[in-house]
Amino acid sequence: MNCGTMLNAYPDSLGGRLGDIVSLLEKPEMKGAFRSFYILPSVFTTDLDRGFSVISYDLDKDLTAPGDMERLQALGMDLKLDFILNHLSVQSPQFQDMITKGDRSPYRDFFIDWNKFWEGKGEMTAEGYIQPEERYIRDMFFRKPGLPILMVQFPDGREVPYWNTFYQEVKTDPETGKRSYLGQMDVNIQSPGVWAYYEEVLDKLAGYGAAIVRLDAFGYASKLPGRRNFMNDPETWEVLERVHQMAEKRGLTLLPEIHAAYSEGSYLTLAEKGYMTYDFFLPGLLIDAIENRDAGYLLRWAREQKDQGIRCVNMLGCHDGIPMLDLKGLVPDERIQQLIDLIVSRGGLIKNLHGKKNMYYQVNATYFSALGADERKMLLARALQLFMPGKPQIWYLDLFAGENDREAAARGGDAGHKEINRTNLTAADIEKRLELPVVRNQLELLKMRNSCGAFDFDAALTVKQPAPDRISFRWEKDGKTASLDADLTSCSFSIRADLENDVFRYEQT
Repeated sequence: MNCGTMLNAYPDSLGGRLGDIVSLLEKPEMKGAFRSFYILPSVFTTDLDRGFSVISYDLDKDLTAPGDMERLQALGMDLKLDFILNHLSVQSPQFQDMITKGDRSPYRDFFIDWNKFWEGKGEMTAEGYIQPEERYIRDMFFRKPGLPILMVQFPDGREVPYWNTFYQEVKTDPETGKRSYLGQMDVNIQSPGVWAYYEEVLDKLAGYGAAIVRLDAFGYASKLPGRRNFMNDPETWEVLERVHQMAEKRGLTLLPEIHAAYSEGSYLTLAEKGYMTYDFFLPGLLIDAIENRDAGYLLRWAREQKDQGIRCVNMLGCHDGIPMLDLKGLVPDERIQQLIDLIVSRGGLIKNLHGKKNMYYQVNATYFSALGADERKMLLARALQLFMPGKPQIWYLDLFAGENDREAAARGGDAGHKEINRTNLTAADIEKRLELPVVRNQLELLKMRNSCGAFDFDAALTVKQPAPDRISFRWEKDGKTASLDADLTSCSFSIRADLENDVFRYEQT
């Protein structure tokens, strides 16, 4: 797998359809800027959560056209695609078959029957579900208030509770009494049918040209009575290894997604087991370094990655927020709080974790706005990202200097906070923004990163900190070198990099 830069966008983020993004990537201004493309899962047939509630892994015909994937491959671009391991939409063929046929459905146990799971470990309630004994659920990790149950109406009128960790919405027709559902239903990894389904999905993703498969919500897949039921150990790792063996046969690299505090060491466990990991620390570390004019924590992390052999995908912004909980144990709590307060003062939004105040999972903001819409800081952050270890992932709105969209967040209601950083750009928007120096200069840096042979997962990296606000990176491989010297106080930096037949030089004075 290459370590070149990777575009990250929804299929409708840049122009309206996936084909518009391909056309953009074919433009002279964009050619060579990206070697990979992470297309978010609304490219599939989905119904909720901007793609993360999958009905099927068939391509959405409203957003894609025949030949789009082939055009991407013609550009030499491999793909990163999502596999949501834990759940499927209630609109999926499997769930619809179950609520249509009930006990006769081959998918009766494809999802988790709550009462079967908890049989003998609690008391049946008047509502028809088992209330587990306290000793079995006191350590359970909940994503929402109450028990994670959706009461499903079977054809014979019975109410059967099914495990539902994430979103649900139920509507009942007042005349017929018939129910309709929206939601994401947890699949039952004890069912052989689920593993056959996993095989089918991986075949499909490989067929689209995927090189990396991001495993979303995989930490919820293992469920056992009396356990936390998030990142159960060792069961979660056993599930991951089984999926890894399936992926490896298809030439796919897994990228498991885990949001956890640095102090928990989940990232290190993944690395030790041979997996790539997400660098959810870098977004906050870069803001911390630039705003506090102190590179200490950033460089500690850079050195740890090289010393421990951690292979990662790094980023600035993404479809979610800027991670903050992840920094705990790496950056002092009071300093994390200062970062949160700063980003909020610049228009960012906070959503408390599970309703608990002062447990901030992330702050929702565009990265450009988080940096005070300062073009010099944005270019410095991009340069530092490109010189940090890992494969750089580039959120489309960061590239085009997008600012907070508070109106979109307000329109989204209670769950709309993430829309602040998901603005779709029209063709006219893109043409205008391609003229901006902050965009053109980022593209120049991205092309350098892809053209210089000094960058690789196994290349040698030397990191120095001549002063608290000074930082120096030097990459070297096969006689090629790339160096970055930066001043965090003035936001000035210079780059020198060996290209194939030329030397790249860039300076922000």
